Amino acid sequence: MLKIWGRTNSTNVKKVLWAAEEAGAPYENIAAGGAFGIVSDPEYRAKNPNGLVPTLEDGDLILWESNTIVRYLAAQYGVSELFIANAGQRAKAERWMDWTTSSLALPFRDLFWNVVRLAPDKQDLAAKETGFQNCSKLFAMVDDALASQPYLSGSKFGIGDIPLGCFAYAWFEMAIDRPELPHLKSWYERLKTRPAYQKSVMTPLT
Repeated sequence: MLKIWGRTNSTNVKKVLWAAEEAGAPYENIAAGGAFGIVSDPEYRAKNPNGLVPTLEDGDLILWESNTIVRYLAAQYGVSELFIANAGQRAKAERWMDWTTSSLALPFRDLFWNVVRLAPDKQDLAAKETGFQNCSKLFAMVDDALASQPYLSGSKFGIGDIPLGCFAYAWFEMAIDRPELPHLKSWYERLKTRPAYQKSVMTPLT
């Protein structure tokens, strides 16, 4: 059985849990990070020198970096559902995985922390507004892409949808006044019908 280390309210952990559920791979989730601690323990650092979550253990194989773990789960366990055999189509899907990490994650953090995680008297309103504006522009790019295909992975759901799908849940469920992005919204509604998404991603925002 796989072991997935990480707290379930972490976006990066949600990616891995969702991928494991979609792939039908049995796993044990071990709470770690944040209030659960563990990540500074020498035993954990021997697995993941970053001291971050998630970490995946599959027998003797230990992996960290959430997108890498999602790719591994798709290739090893989710060939019929998640993994895209055609190299070109797979690369077009995977670019959205890396774009989410490199372009969206930082401005989204500024928005999310100042809407959800910080008490009102601790919030940085300037960072919150800048994060919102930047996220709105970035999600508009996704909306444009989804105007011509139902999923970021192409005609079918795949690994390219997983990282951004985790951010999309918070985007649509936060108490903010979002711009109208109909294709993004339709994609999100399709994700919400997936049992694995409901179980792994659609949990209380904290």
